[in-house]
Amino acid sequence: MQHLGRFNHANPLDPHLFEGDGRAVHNLFEPELYELAVRNGEGVITADGALRTRTGEHTGRSADDKFVVRDDLTENTVWWDNNAEMSPAHFSRLKADMLAHLKGKALHVQDLFGGADPAYRLSVRVVTESAWHALFIRHLLRRPHEHELATFREELTIIHAPSFRADPAVHGTRSGTVIALDFRSRTVLIGGTAYAGEIKKSVFTTLNYLLPDHNVLPMHCSANVGEQGDAALFFGLSGTGKTTLSSDSTRTLVGDDEHGWSDKGIFNFEGGCYAKTINLSPKAEPEIYAACRRFGTILENVVLDDVRAPDFSDDRYAENARAAYPLHYIPNASETGMAGQPENVIFLTADAFGVLPPIARLTPEQAMFHFLSGYTAKVAGTEKGVTEPQATFSACFGAPFMPRHPAVYGDMLKNRLRRTGAACWLVNTGWTGGPHGEGYRMPIMQTRALLRAALEGRLRDVPTRADPVFGFQVPLEVPGVDPLLLTPRDTWDDPAAYDDQARRLAAMFNDNFARFADHVDETVRAAAPRMPA
Repeated sequence: MQHLGRFNHANPLDPHLFEGDGRAVHNLFEPELYELAVRNGEGVITADGALRTRTGEHTGRSADDKFVVRDDLTENTVWWDNNAEMSPAHFSRLKADMLAHLKGKALHVQDLFGGADPAYRLSVRVVTESAWHALFIRHLLRRPHEHELATFREELTIIHAPSFRADPAVHGTRSGTVIALDFRSRTVLIGGTAYAGEIKKSVFTTLNYLLPDHNVLPMHCSANVGEQGDAALFFGLSGTGKTTLSSDSTRTLVGDDEHGWSDKGIFNFEGGCYAKTINLSPKAEPEIYAACRRFGTILENVVLDDVRAPDFSDDRYAENARAAYPLHYIPNASETGMAGQPENVIFLTADAFGVLPPIARLTPEQAMFHFLSGYTAKVAGTEKGVTEPQATFSACFGAPFMPRHPAVYGDMLKNRLRRTGAACWLVNTGWTGGPHGEGYRMPIMQTRALLRAALEGRLRDVPTRADPVFGFQVPLEVPGVDPLLLTPRDTWDDPAAYDDQARRLAAMFNDNFARFADHVDETVRAAAPRMPA
């Protein structure tokens, strides 16, 4: 296996660049960073001992301000329909101006790893202006042992300067905010935003570019493993229940957001969690809730009450408020961040149209189709202007972080399913009995029962029916599950209305998939939903 460091790193930064005036501090531990963050006024200590920080103007990712350098390396390897380009000259000027801006400032340097598997991990050096951002990325990436730091050589350098403002006329940006990635020099420049997630996702984006060349499928998913070593992957966009359903006290959490799938098995890219906290409940998510009450946890844009207790129901600072903490704050988390070949792959969707069954088994070709589609639905009231269900498609369940064409990742997934024999399931956590506003949300206990049956292998040989529109196989009966739910058409008062809705959703899938049709073979195109008369 080839270590990622054997890629050409043509333009490494001077390793002493941030040491000249003695104001850059390297690899401080969590208590030291915590102390500095409070001393510098970067955050306040909550009643439970966590660190609450604010990010100002940007409380989420600035997707329109992210760029990839377009050169001879990336010209034919990056999906330019999905990635804004920056010229090498603009990147060079941006880097020079950002380094000049940082000169003489007190900086924090963290040397960390992206990837639990030593064969594929990426050595990452993060340079940032604030102690709390250094603490954040120390939580989120994997922390080297002392002997590993002695031989550490960065393979990706991230310069994080929230106080720097880009000049569109000079740097080729859209605004004063910029996230620019140069895959040739392995350098990321982040300016004009304090939202910590930009650092984390820059590492993920880089791994998404590098790993396919090493026959490793990078994935935006959570993962857990059972007592018998049976690993499972959970894909799903926001609101589908990915975090809730992959957190299971009977299974070990491998990771909650980013993983790689190699010939050996799966591995977590990260060493921590970055969980949304809005309406966080000690009953529904006890592990995450407990982690938010621990020393060292960062509560980003969380509202505090008069005694500094967090109010997770208050979204006045951000609906996207989050908590960052190391993975070992979760009681049943894996120490290694690795597991064997997955036996089950779960695609979660919240179908607000009330059409999809609560569970269905996909062939590898159908899996590739639904992976490239990345479907869920927004419901009325979730966003301004949304008054009825709206289909949302995000390729590979994470299009913003995919620098290569989705077909690259989709083909790798299809081939891995074929080689390993892993079962792939589409699980609808959305509506049944009608669309949102008429039907009702799929009962969570029924979803858990279906998932448990799938993970325990009890659905592999049960009688099934072929869905007339989508073609996948739907179980006819599952112990502990209301049989009526398994046939969505039967849950509607008006079957003809269901048929109309099914045709409507199928048309949305096909319209979305048209942009991928020329990049897949006929077997995958044949997995598209049919349009019955």
